Amino acid sequence: MKVLVTGGAGYIGSVSTAQLLQAGHDVVVFDSLELGHRAAVDPRAELIVGDLRDEAAIASALIETRPDAVMHFAAYALVGESMNYPERYFRNNLVGGINLVEGMLKADVSRIVFSSTCATYGQPESVPISEAEDQSPTNPYGESKLALESVLAWHHRCHGTNAILLRYFNACGATEDLGEDHDPETHIIPLLLQTAQGRREGFKIFGTDYDTPDGTCIRDYVHIVDLAQAHILALGHDGCEAFNLGNGQGYSVQEVIDCAERITGKSIEAETAQRRPGDPPRLVAEANKAWDILGWKPEFSTLESIVDSAWAWHEKNPDGYDD
Repeated sequence: MKVLVTGGAGYIGSVSTAQLLQAGHDVVVFDSLELGHRAAVDPRAELIVGDLRDEAAIASALIETRPDAVMHFAAYALVGESMNYPERYFRNNLVGGINLVEGMLKADVSRIVFSSTCATYGQPESVPISEAEDQSPTNPYGESKLALESVLAWHHRCHGTNAILLRYFNACGATEDLGEDHDPETHIIPLLLQTAQGRREGFKIFGTDYDTPDGTCIRDYVHIVDLAQAHILALGHDGCEAFNLGNGQGYSVQEVIDCAERITGKSIEAETAQRRPGDPPRLVAEANKAWDILGWKPEFSTLESIVDSAWAWHEKNPDGYDD
């Protein structure tokens, strides 16, 4: 296929671009480079610098390139920031997404794989979380993603668009050439590894009194290569359907710290801080549906393999992409 990847200069988008090319697909990357990195875009892909909030720009890119499908990653994704600036998140994530699907109609593109999130579930009633769980986001980020899921569902119903919604949990890890470089950085694994490198003074554990075995929050971590493979598998699936992506097992914050210390061989100073409002004790995916229907089989399912891949990339690229 020829695939247009929005946000293809970002963390997950760049890895998915490389995996698509490796699988023999042609790729066009559409990215504003506001948060992404030009150096992360595989040179075999065509890069169009543009913003989804510019309706004409994305429509023109789709009409000119005529892709067979779209993979949509481009979004703002900081929960805390979304609470301070909800209007930015709805303008970028929802309005930008609407511009994308309208452009797809104009270009007669009828297939999209949407990078959604487990944040659409909010505070889950049961864990592990299945796709049948009620969706009640607790922040504008999750709400903006859920709103675009609804837009895509109606486009499927009214226009026949094939829309696969992939709700994934904690994306992490790296390939040999592509890794995690955010500003600001908010994800636990790069924060720990940067602390081990001496680039940060310490690491904060937000709450040690949760109802978990060691008192720290438990999360489901999934490697970016496995996420990319799920997106590629979803290209061949018709209809409009949601799938959770996770390893189905959770690791506590303390377990991630311990693993990072083993992999790096360094002691990581961790400071206990107050809980963050709205942090659930456990977020773990039930991903049987993706395994059974998409045929998805995560390759990097252990925490050690995830952290080891990230550490190798951070050691090789201590300044990230150094844009």
